[in-house]
Amino acid sequence: MKRVTFLLLFVCSTIFAQKNINNYKYIIVPEQFEFLNQADKYQTSSLTKFLFNKYGFTAFLSNESFPDDLSNNRCIALTANVKDKSGMFTTKSVIELRDCFNKVVYTSSEGKSKNKEYKKAYQEAIREAFNSVKALGYKYVPFKSEVVVKGGKIDKKEGAPVVGKENVIVINQNPVTVNESVEVLYAQVKENGFQLVNTKPEVVFEILNTNVKDVFIIKNKNGILYKNNTFWTVEFYQNGNKTTKEYKIKF
Repeated sequence: MKRVTFLLLFVCSTIFAQKNINNYKYIIVPEQFEFLNQADKYQTSSLTKFLFNKYGFTAFLSNESFPDDLSNNRCIALTANVKDKSGMFTTKSVIELRDCFNKVVYTSSEGKSKNKEYKKAYQEAIREAFNSVKALGYKYVPFKSEVVVKGGKIDKKEGAPVVGKENVIVINQNPVTVNESVEVLYAQVKENGFQLVNTKPEVVFEILNTNVKDVFIIKNKNGILYKNNTFWTVEFYQNGNKTTKEYKIKF
């Protein structure tokens, strides 16, 4: 019996066409930046969210409820971060934007403040760094393309990658036989994807979102997870050998 097979030519950088800032619909702002010891200290997160919204973006704090399209696909959003570059006498801040693969896609100019009061200093530096964000003139433009498979189209959606002829996902149309006693995993939301745990509980896989519906990249493994009828199939290489296994996953 033949199994569903994928040409893995689309994985990572090959599959994803280049986007610009305007192709991302949302901004996610962490409720706490790494250089601070508590959530929204000095109102840094709430100010960052406010400024993104002020300059035409649609921004959410990471602890807020997201719209359905963002909940289902984190790759239509960028995650914002404020990087602290401060010296002894000057507070310096940089705004950084990363995509769902943690790749930096934008870094602002450096904002500075010599104010001795921390709250005012960080807010002044962040506001100054946003001058370069404002200069982007952001206006959302949906990023649309098609993913073609053998026998027709499987997806056309916002945020889908551009796939050339050499990067076609080929699906064998023959029926697939599955094991009725497949293991059940439970999905727990993480930034940029999910962790899949069993009933022990222990983490079995960490998976990262892609722009292709029902396809995930398995973190720290050379492989993917994809939906196969009512089951999910894992395919990855370990020590040069291909491993394939089916699971039921509760999202």
